[in-house]
Amino acid sequence: MNTEKIPEKLKDFRNFLYYVWHSLEQIKRDPTPIQYDIAGFMQNGPKRGVIQGFRGVGKSWICSAFVVHQLLLDPSKNILVVSASKTRADDFSTFTLRLLHELPLLEHLKPKNDQRFSKVSFDVGPAPASHAPSVKSLGITSQLTGSRADIIIADDIEVPTNSATQTMRDKLSEQIKEFDAILKPDDGSKILFLGTPQCEDSAYRKLGERGYNLKVWPSESITEKVNTGVYGGSVSSLCIAEKAGEPTEPTRFSEFDLNERKISYGSAGYALQFMLNTALSDVDRFPLKLGNIIVHDIDNDLGPEKLVWAQSPDLEWTNLPCVGLRGDRFYRPMKVVGDMVPYTGSVLAIDPSGRGKDETGYAVAKMLNGSLYIPEAGGLSGGYDEDTLVSLVRIAKKNKVNKIVVESNFGDGMFTQLIQPILRREYPCSIEEVRHSVQKEKRIIDTLEPLLGGHRLVIDPSVIEKDFKSAQKYSPEQQLHYMLCHQMTRITSSRGSIRHDDRLDALSIACNYWVEQMAQDANEKISDRKDELLRDELDNFKNAYYKRTGKTNNSLSWI
Repeated sequence: MNTEKIPEKLKDFRNFLYYVWHSLEQIKRDPTPIQYDIAGFMQNGPKRGVIQGFRGVGKSWICSAFVVHQLLLDPSKNILVVSASKTRADDFSTFTLRLLHELPLLEHLKPKNDQRFSKVSFDVGPAPASHAPSVKSLGITSQLTGSRADIIIADDIEVPTNSATQTMRDKLSEQIKEFDAILKPDDGSKILFLGTPQCEDSAYRKLGERGYNLKVWPSESITEKVNTGVYGGSVSSLCIAEKAGEPTEPTRFSEFDLNERKISYGSAGYALQFMLNTALSDVDRFPLKLGNIIVHDIDNDLGPEKLVWAQSPDLEWTNLPCVGLRGDRFYRPMKVVGDMVPYTGSVLAIDPSGRGKDETGYAVAKMLNGSLYIPEAGGLSGGYDEDTLVSLVRIAKKNKVNKIVVESNFGDGMFTQLIQPILRREYPCSIEEVRHSVQKEKRIIDTLEPLLGGHRLVIDPSVIEKDFKSAQKYSPEQQLHYMLCHQMTRITSSRGSIRHDDRLDALSIACNYWVEQMAQDANEKISDRKDELLRDELDNFKNAYYKRTGKTNNSLSWI
């Protein structure tokens, strides 16, 4: 069938979708409004688009129909289908091939005897001779180099097994970049991503930063305010209403059905798989929040007896760089209680550089009334060189630390042996090594989460500024991974969840040193200190009285 013989109405993919749905025995119904909306976006949307539809909306089926519709309009096109696994990609192309055999309108597109004809790759009948097949399926980890395509369909390339850790997510992001080299430089060329985000740092979110147009169809209606504030204005107008919570596909997914799925998946799983909202899952997935830190100027010798935490817009630090999760902010204390008193003690924790591009992380933690004050923390390029060692000793001297704690898991104590001569020369200070056998991510979270939850971690604003500025020396795509605040808010209990953890690990080591002291209550400490001052004042009065009268005070006591 020539393109000229195709009925004009069927050139609109939405009408063709209606034909396909009524031709398939397992469907036999009209497409839903959302399915029509997705179809319109596929055909008339941007050259680079991302389609996020809730589980069960039928986006993969719609896309298979879109592939054959494109070949119906232009049999010379080459279409590449990429999925997380080769099996999933083959399933997509197999279903597409079946459409050619089951729909009478597509009879002429069946592969001929002398053409490619398999679920891996196949040609359509009228296709001209070409190195590239009409449709080809590949897994995202397959050899993509050498392929050429007019349309690239990336169907569910992000799954839990390839996005669980930062290393996996970085690898996936690099593999996606290959699409731009494969795509033909024609006006009708198109790259379409179909999928569900698996985490806050989703590959689909990064695509938005690279010029892709994102469109989202959640299972329940949301308000325009939520669309703007949470989804960045990417939700389809069909899913926006004055009243939130109504099913967007009521003919297929009733409110009762969605509630059952919500119970089955849990709130975090439902938010990802059906509401396509990564922000809700982040609350459970990422336990450490910047908003639980108290950001306050820290003196080198004295600290406030107590700081009162509050999360209020008027307490927000607006001039500090914040690389936390969406909506996470830094806050000042609501109130300073008591006097400025000397710290109980101060330690410098060091996490020596391991291998590759690791930094030497360091953090100073001062203890007072059950709260920890962090006047300095960060990372140094280098590990065992003298410049790094001298810098660390001077940090210890500047902050008047009582002890240096060194992570000894790497180097078998070599770092301690190298830094001791510099300590004796510049700042005599005791030093001890600590060794950990617990999984690093769990150890860090177990140490810092109770501190943050109790708002007992106080950080100087200069630490945050320096943390941000010191990472600018790295390449743009690496900068965030070296920042302490980014490491803190992206770590999970999964092994390898963040690429670099040197600065965060040093902070946790410093905090862990004081963990036995954390049972102290600031209010009790203030009360005890007031009692002690009163005793001293009464003793002074008593001594002054007896000195003036010449009497003895052996028999009189205030206690």
